[in-house]
Amino acid sequence: MIGAVVRCAARRLTRMRIAFLTGIWPPDVGGPATHGPDFARFLVARGHSVRVVTMGDGEPAERPCKVEVVSRRLPFPLRYGQVTVWGARAARAADVVYATATYAAAAGAATAARRPLVAKLVSDPAYERARRYRLFQGTLEEFQDAASAPVRALKAARTRALRTATTIVVPSAYLAEIARGWGLSDGRVIVLTNPAPPPTKVEPEQLEQGTFVFVGRLTRQKALSVAIEAVARVPAAKLVVVGDGPERAELERRAAASDGASRVSFLGLRTRDETLRIVAGAVAGLLSSDWENLPHSAVEALSVGVPVVSTAVGGVPEVVRDGENGLLVPPGDPDVLAAAIRRILEEPGLRDRLAAAAKPSVEALSSDIVYGKLETLLLEAAR
Repeated sequence: MIGAVVRCAARRLTRMRIAFLTGIWPPDVGGPATHGPDFARFLVARGHSVRVVTMGDGEPAERPCKVEVVSRRLPFPLRYGQVTVWGARAARAADVVYATATYAAAAGAATAARRPLVAKLVSDPAYERARRYRLFQGTLEEFQDAASAPVRALKAARTRALRTATTIVVPSAYLAEIARGWGLSDGRVIVLTNPAPPPTKVEPEQLEQGTFVFVGRLTRQKALSVAIEAVARVPAAKLVVVGDGPERAELERRAAASDGASRVSFLGLRTRDETLRIVAGAVAGLLSSDWENLPHSAVEALSVGVPVVSTAVGGVPEVVRDGENGLLVPPGDPDVLAAAIRRILEEPGLRDRLAAAAKPSVEALSSDIVYGKLETLLLEAAR
């Protein structure tokens, strides 16, 4: 269906003015922080005008277009209110509003400006908040049936905001099925997998033999303590952690106290190019998440010819196929994850076979193809 829409829109392509609301932006790390400047650059190169409203701790590290930053030093109600006000101002000068987070603010801005809203949904925002506020500790699937008063309020706010969207883009069939369960009409939920980086040659960084790499925000969701424990059980394995986040200090403490203390390194934030070079030099990417939608880091590792060892959560199995371009294990079990790490290091020919299939497995996810489809969805909404 999307292919037909793309061909139709290509014949009447026009320039758009886009108000882009997002919760994070470089130097922040994470999938949305990668997506934001990448997609903005694509849109600008296609002749569209883009204005970003985001939140941050300082100046944006990338400016492919006009980027306005609401300070995170403001208390949350003031900060979120300012995103809504600035978003509405940007929306009034735009043809369409595009949001990758801050959905309530985006819905308020789009409604105030009477502009259509396209939302890219990368998780269940109600679940994320419930976990953050310690209102719920179970899985994403279990959360869908949770019914305490605070949880019901979070769910209602989430669904109310998303129902204002003309189109809701999700990167996995897994999340699409969950989103449809919120009462969102089936025709508005479109699956569009996260894109792979452009097919440029990446010079691998020289890492120590047996090094696995994690890339992403250091949050409870990523369950990196499980990865640290797993690596400690495999003396030949090493782990390099690229990224930052609220769990970093605790994870560094855990790593220092583990049997593999000397084999776990935290590199902090790195540029996209630096990160891809580090990943390209790894024996495999490593993900130990308790829950996921479809992480950019898995697609990026595969795109540079590196297999992925991951927990089989969310939409990960839609890209990482067990025994073909990576290995999948259940979440929350360091022994099982350690066994997969050991297989990569010790099973003859396994790593090379998985690596050979890695890059071809994501060739259809080039940024030109994926962003072209997303551009078309924005054009259709703007009309």
